[in-house]
Amino acid sequence: MSFEQPDELSRRRFLSQAARTCLGVHVFPMLGATLAEAAPASAAATAKAKHVIYLFMSGGMSHVDTFDPKPKKKEVMGKTTAIASSADGIMLGHYLPETAKVMDKVCVINSMTSMQGAHEQGAYVMHTSYNLRGTIKHPSIGSWVMKLGGRINQEIPGFVAIDTPADHSGGGFFGAKYSAAPVGSPDAGLQDSRRVEEVSKENFDRRLSLADKLNKQFHDRYENSDVKAYQDLYQEAIKLMNSKDLKAFNLNEESAETKKLYGSGRFGQGCMLARRLVEHGVRFVEVQLGGWDTHYDNFTAVEGRCKEFDQAYAALITDLHKRGKLQDTLVVVATEFGRTPEIQAEHKDGRDHHPAAYSCLLAGGGIKGGMKYGETDASGDKVKDKPVTVQDFNATIAAALGLPHELVIMSPSKRPFKIADKGVPVKAVLG
Repeated sequence: MSFEQPDELSRRRFLSQAARTCLGVHVFPMLGATLAEAAPASAAATAKAKHVIYLFMSGGMSHVDTFDPKPKKKEVMGKTTAIASSADGIMLGHYLPETAKVMDKVCVINSMTSMQGAHEQGAYVMHTSYNLRGTIKHPSIGSWVMKLGGRINQEIPGFVAIDTPADHSGGGFFGAKYSAAPVGSPDAGLQDSRRVEEVSKENFDRRLSLADKLNKQFHDRYENSDVKAYQDLYQEAIKLMNSKDLKAFNLNEESAETKKLYGSGRFGQGCMLARRLVEHGVRFVEVQLGGWDTHYDNFTAVEGRCKEFDQAYAALITDLHKRGKLQDTLVVVATEFGRTPEIQAEHKDGRDHHPAAYSCLLAGGGIKGGMKYGETDASGDKVKDKPVTVQDFNATIAAALGLPHELVIMSPSKRPFKIADKGVPVKAVLG
């Protein structure tokens, strides 16, 4: 008799429902690498960056209105003006006054370029380094970091995604255990990680003991990855429920002063939660801020998005620095593409998709601050100097973490893959 291999989503749902029904415990998708698989690579052990906070601007952030303004080109800038920053030679759009104050700690890559000009495809390649295919699901960069670097804190998830679609945080062919633990509303904490109230501890322990007895013979007879994952689920759930580090997900423990620093917006709350998580040993945290698809009324939309981003990002950099965590935390700002320099009057001053040239940020974790790398032409239309592909960008993240970007891992179909495909790290930005 043969069995079909279940897809990742079906398997995760089955395992979660099984735990809920049999044990009376809610469990989010698998916690990441198991203890045996979590030993960090030797290079990662000596790298400056130990954690990543990956901030994804979903929809395509306009580079010319934010991190690559062209003050001499009024026809490009429209209603946006350029302001100076704390880093010599780096100017920003005027919507980012708080971010301008921390740019001495940030590296701006102004020469990002991609071949993917549609949202789904662009976001997918940014997260995986590979083009979207119907025949395979590639692991996200957070999953790669878990696979190659392992967990730091064995009791809580090593990869957490806040306000992030599952397509951007899945384990792909690595399997469900490398997927992110999802968090919806940051102030709600980690959901589905507790024993349900109607099941007492005594009843829970009794059910667990009974399940172990009933399943032992089956586990011994059918030793495969899916059966093992089902068995490991109980152990992971109990470990998490009993962990003192669950408090990392509780924003109520933050002071009023810190809450004011980040602001009350959902993205700001997500950034504050991300800081708490890396302090408790979470390896990779992604936070998304959507709404950057500014085909229509670009300047009003950019102003609104920047208002929420600006306070939160500046707070995150400032807070990490004050706590001594910026030196080992790599803070990434990424987006799927930029927006056209041309302003479309017929769409009330909108901007279209523009993958040919855009900007991303790196800060902390051994990255050189107060610098910009690469350059676009006078209008921000094309990369003029030092192009950086999506794969190069992801290889740079890997290099900052001390992870082997050239290491080949075979998929279940025996195809070779690397964390950044053919990407090469941008060594000039690494300290």
